[in-house]
Amino acid sequence: MRILVKGAGIAGLTAARELCARGAQVTVFDPHPGFGRAASWLAGGMLAPWCERENADERVMTLGKMAVEWWDAVVPGQVVRKGTLVVAPQRDSGELARFAARTSGYEWLDENGVAELDPALARRFRKGLFFQREAHLNPRQALRALKELLSSEGVVFTGEDVSEDDFSDIVDCTGAARIGQSRDLRGVRGEMLYLHTKEVTLARPIRLLHPRFPVYIVPRGEGLFMVGATMIETEFDGPITARSMMELLNAAYTLHPAFSDATVVETGVGIRPAFADNFPRVMREGKVIHVNGLYRHGFLLAPTMAAEAADLVFSERTQRSFQCT
Repeated sequence: MRILVKGAGIAGLTAARELCARGAQVTVFDPHPGFGRAASWLAGGMLAPWCERENADERVMTLGKMAVEWWDAVVPGQVVRKGTLVVAPQRDSGELARFAARTSGYEWLDENGVAELDPALARRFRKGLFFQREAHLNPRQALRALKELLSSEGVVFTGEDVSEDDFSDIVDCTGAARIGQSRDLRGVRGEMLYLHTKEVTLARPIRLLHPRFPVYIVPRGEGLFMVGATMIETEFDGPITARSMMELLNAAYTLHPAFSDATVVETGVGIRPAFADNFPRVMREGKVIHVNGLYRHGFLLAPTMAAEAADLVFSERTQRSFQCT
């Protein structure tokens, strides 16, 4: 069975992995070398299903719980299991209680508990929520590792046009490129920063709550931190706006004043494809299976969506074989 996967972002690579693991011959087509056009390249990489339940469908939490084990099994050594810490400035302490009321799987920490968990935050926050079972990974390292694994297992990657007639099924994972073609699919703009400073050390992702926009700060090692991300209902993919940069920098400074002296080493903007309910879909149209709408849950839900796409490919093949006999 020869399968063509279109798109080499998080959806495409996880789909290729599931198909390859079930014995399919897989070709991945993406006209853009590297991952520069993939929204997943700009992701936070947080495997945080309990935190995401705060503003997401319960299915995100239920299905997302499996993501940590999937990533740990497929790309060993990439997953960091140190949980998630959620804090809020004293003036926004009500946001912490609201967050707790909408989530589960946490323990309350007092000021000493926050300091013990992340000493850099000592005397900065009176309370916090610790989601011990959550984890994170570096999206860029994980994407590279997954692509290398697939290549070693015989998956073919190409940027040259291929004939779709040569494949029994096509799995379209082209994400935002389908906006305007897939019904109800819209774009949500996300902006992020990479900051560098040796003055702050964090062991895990920190979510800083705010009445208007929650911000997360994820350590990448060697003094590098990813700060994200805005969620703006627009498909404009131009450079980061001054307002967003100020909000993200202000959030980093609120978490720790030393971020005021950090250097901005990168800014990024990505358009996240999303359906009306902000939950992804796997849909078949003829020989094409569409996997799309991962929104802000790429690394969390892509493994489950990939398995669903592979189920469609193999179940329908079994049905065709049965009918032929």
